[in-house]
Parts: sequence; C-alpha cells; structure tokens
Amino acid sequence: MSVEVFDVNDDVVTITPDAAKHLLQQAQGKGQSGVRISVKESGCTGYMYVMEEVSAGEGDDVTVTADNGLQLFIASDSVDYLRGTQLDYVREGINRTLKFLNPNVTAACGCGESFSIA
Repeated sequence: MSVEVFDVNDDVVTITPDAAKHLLQQAQGKGQSGVRISVKESGCTGYMYVMEEVSAGEGDDVTVTADNGLQLFIASDSVDYLRGTQLDYVREGINRTLKFLNPNVTAACGCGESFSIA
C-alpha cells in the first residue's frame, strides 16, 4: 500500500498563457495586480462566476500565480466549485472570450451566465 501526498491548494485553478496575459492587462488597466474569483448563487441554473480586479486577496483565499506574475485569488468558499477549472482566453469567430473549463459543472443556462454543480 502506498500513500499519496498532495497539497489541497494545487490544481484548484490553472490558467493558460493567453488567459493570464489578458487578465494581467485587465488588472493593470485598473491599477491592480491580480484577479479574485468567487462563485455566488445566481441565474437560472444556480451559480455564476464573479471576477474582480484586486491588489490582494482576502484572508483565507487560495493564491495561484501564473507564469507572467498574475495572481489569482480564489475565494476559500468557492474552492470546491472551482477545483480543476482551467481558465482560457479563446477566439470564437471574430470575438475573444474568457472561458471557464470547469469539470464540476453539470449544466449551464443557454446564455452561458450561470451553471449548476451536482
């Protein structure tokens, strides 16, 4: 029998280089150095992502640092909803959009604003 050791903060959220670049530009444009991500009850399917540019996280936030120096602060009460999520910045036609690729989502509304988790 073997025992696997892991850090509960590892792999909460990963971020692609394109998403990190976009988010850092957004944060710096508002005089901030990072982005705080949380989940709140809302919408027709239950939850929505909340993102805000910040200079620091709150007390027990989980911090993820991207290769370009961007700091993501994950609200501690949202970690279970976000664990394993990848943030990507993708081109869809002529538009670019930030995508949450969240393996925990079981359904999403048609407009893409809210989601549910089992």
